[in-house]
Amino acid sequence: MPLTGGEIRLHHGHDGRVAYLTLDHGPYNIITWETRQVMADRFAEIDADDRVQAVVVQAEGEHFSSGGDIAGFMEVEAVDFTDLGHNVTAPARSAKPVVCAVDGYCFGVGLELALSCDIRLATERSRFALPEMRLGMIPGSGGTQRLARLIGLSRAKYHVLTAERITGREAADWGLVARLLPDADGLGTATEELVATLLGFSPLAARTAKEVLDKGVDAPLYSGIELERKAYAMLRSSRDFAEGVAAFREKRSPEFQGR
Repeated sequence: MPLTGGEIRLHHGHDGRVAYLTLDHGPYNIITWETRQVMADRFAEIDADDRVQAVVVQAEGEHFSSGGDIAGFMEVEAVDFTDLGHNVTAPARSAKPVVCAVDGYCFGVGLELALSCDIRLATERSRFALPEMRLGMIPGSGGTQRLARLIGLSRAKYHVLTAERITGREAADWGLVARLLPDADGLGTATEELVATLLGFSPLAARTAKEVLDKGVDAPLYSGIELERKAYAMLRSSRDFAEGVAAFREKRSPEFQGR
């Protein structure tokens, strides 16, 4: 059997409105064949919970993840790789905004997991890489495609083909991460500040914005604009929009309900 073990802890905060997923598997948080599926199971639970408005993916210890269980992969039948990546990239399919907090190493499938999240925050000491070329392999859980869309085809080709690491500063400059923090403490504070911001908005508007961005970015410009226009019209009839306008007029904080 391929290596099992490792845990993805799920707990809730902010009165159940935020789901925190924490990778916990030793000092480097290796992602095993088993924990790939656990990630999908955790998101299935989160997506079914109407209380949850935002998700945070983080890790225990000094490193987000050094990647997958390399030795264990040799014990997996080739046919089982057909759907590789569908489970660990569940954040991309979630309707809820997903924040990824990265410190230390973020390699291989760990980076592919981070790339499938909506917003990435990192520290100065963070390092990102897709090192599969060193094994005579390529990334197989969305790494080539998502990285190219974020940092550009030329840079993505360089870093995939050379397996060279991306520094935290480079990741911030190139748009791989949204914010770069000095250390783990700063990362934790910034993550909570971002979560608080997300919780102040309409859950319906947040879900809609994520869908429009994800579906529109790969479509022709006119198709993306048409999708945006129709989504805007849909939100115009929502109770949250009426509440937002009323709160603006009354100079108070809105009380969104997600409908």
